[in-house]
Amino acid sequence: MASQRTVAPGRIVAIGGAEDRTSDLEILRQVFALAPQGHDEVAVIATASSIPDEVLPDYEAAFSRLGASRVHSLAIRDRRQAAEADTVRLIEQSGVIFFTGGDQLRLTNVLGGSATLTAIRHRLKEGAVVAGTSAGAAAMPGTMIYNGTAADALRKGAVNMTFGLGLVEGLIIDSHFLERGRFTRLMEVGATNPEYLGVGLGEDAAVIIHQNRVLEAIGTGHVILIDSRDLASSNIADLSMGEPVAIENIILHAMVSGHGYDIEARRYLVAEELDALLEACR
Repeated sequence: MASQRTVAPGRIVAIGGAEDRTSDLEILRQVFALAPQGHDEVAVIATASSIPDEVLPDYEAAFSRLGASRVHSLAIRDRRQAAEADTVRLIEQSGVIFFTGGDQLRLTNVLGGSATLTAIRHRLKEGAVVAGTSAGAAAMPGTMIYNGTAADALRKGAVNMTFGLGLVEGLIIDSHFLERGRFTRLMEVGATNPEYLGVGLGEDAAVIIHQNRVLEAIGTGHVILIDSRDLASSNIADLSMGEPVAIENIILHAMVSGHGYDIEARRYLVAEELDALLEACR
């Protein structure tokens, strides 16, 4: 009986928004390089965007420059389109599946439970890379932020949460993190459930989520991690809605390109440590 070849699952890339799409394409270049060998078609899903006709041509041009043999521009505006066999077929033949920015609630509303999302999950297991920017990044975990005032989010109930696309667990991802002052959003999330690791993505910054649950920072910006696992105390359970939250002992890390983080061990990785861990799982 012939031995069955094991296919390594693909990587997830979460991008903080405003990534370079016209010049050096640093982040998009790394996304495309992660595609499995011989799978150079790209599916760009603009469901989250309110202006897909403006957004899609930029990504089509960028991925074409990077060597994609075909770029499938998929607006997917409703659940009927998310169920179409032609849409599923294009996902199944793509080595890169990319979610644009926009509104993450629109993305989960249209794709949740659909044949398209099932196909995306299968492709990820088969080795394809699944990437998303801004709202497309925020929607990737099993639980996502979909609203919340940045200026004073450290008040009970100020951050709205719902189910995400379920592509990665144990993380809450927020985008445009530094540029829009969103620290308190992830701090409140950490107070309500310290098990989640908060990942705040700056603009033109991203994390690659590897198969061994190691994060690798890429791009020119910062990736901020908010770790509440060792939370000592918080008053959030005793508050009424809108009252200010107190938190004791949250750990914060600021990662730059080439640095990483071991999610399970909750350990920051400098470049040499990251390289050693990634080499061990190749």
